[in-house]
Amino acid sequence: MGSITTRKRKDGSHSYRARVRVMREGTVYHETKTFDRRPAATAWIKKREKELAKPGALEELNVSDPPLSKAIERYTEETVKDIGRTKAQVLRTIATYPIADLPCSTIKSKDIIEFLQSLPGQPQTVGNYASHLASIFAIARPMWDFRLDDREMRDAITVARRMGITSRSAQRNRRPTLDELDRLLVHFVDRRQRTPQAMPMHKVIVFALFSTRRQAEITRLTWDDFQKEHKRILVRDMKHPGEKLGNDTWVDLPEEAIQIIDSMCKSKAEIFPYSPDAITANFTRACKLLGIEDLHFHDLRHEGISRLFEMGWNIPHVAAVSGHRSWVSLKRYTHIRETGNKYASWPGLQLAIDNA
Repeated sequence: MGSITTRKRKDGSHSYRARVRVMREGTVYHETKTFDRRPAATAWIKKREKELAKPGALEELNVSDPPLSKAIERYTEETVKDIGRTKAQVLRTIATYPIADLPCSTIKSKDIIEFLQSLPGQPQTVGNYASHLASIFAIARPMWDFRLDDREMRDAITVARRMGITSRSAQRNRRPTLDELDRLLVHFVDRRQRTPQAMPMHKVIVFALFSTRRQAEITRLTWDDFQKEHKRILVRDMKHPGEKLGNDTWVDLPEEAIQIIDSMCKSKAEIFPYSPDAITANFTRACKLLGIEDLHFHDLRHEGISRLFEMGWNIPHVAAVSGHRSWVSLKRYTHIRETGNKYASWPGLQLAIDNA
């Protein structure tokens, strides 16, 4: 049975998405195609329904040329690496769009560009969708013999970038002030005293600042991987563009970070036995309550790295703490003038150490 959906484009014109859906003996097949004129869409539906009515046509298509949604499904189910919650959610969202109904062999760069144009959000967000979709195109043919053309995806990405449909995420340069940090620590110390079972966010914040660790990495640190005598710790599954699991990296620990670890209770295998989501939620709620605008927990890492450069550390020395494999990523910090250690006499460190 065929149907036509009218969509209004950004330029005010209309497109007509024709959809053919056939079900026979438990076998289901979807196919869509977009036209500029309704009569053309109607004619295509009649033609495709006639072709699919032939004996064996439907079964052959489903076996040799499944829809994009099938490729997405297999990718999320069969990938050995942990693709991450965000990427999984993006792929599930893509599967709800009309492009997911198209047979793999029929998807052209034009279809991909139209899909990207239909997405809400800023060009940076659309760029993330394109990147995650590209990972499907890269492996579908060699791995499953699905007829997705990686060249069409590459062409679409090139066009989308040049047309401003997608763009890279802007670098974030927000750094907390000492006053903001003081207010956060006082808030969380007071909460801990009133509710002893609450997470010691004051310690987590100070450790994140001096260790430059991400929240997810902090929650995976264990006592067994901590080598105080060598002033280092093993960060398991450290975030890396090409590796999600097994990227275990030894990093150096500044003295302040070691002092925070020493102040923690050894009640569990993890030094900070909390969830990344809980850390983010606690931090976000506190900032809102205290009137601290546009400050993210990840900004503590940026502050920590900036601090090391302000103290006159060179790139290799900083990378040993931050865990950066590529020193190119740290070049954005090298413009910082050496101003010494503004945290040298900061009472916030002692406040976090002294309060359980």
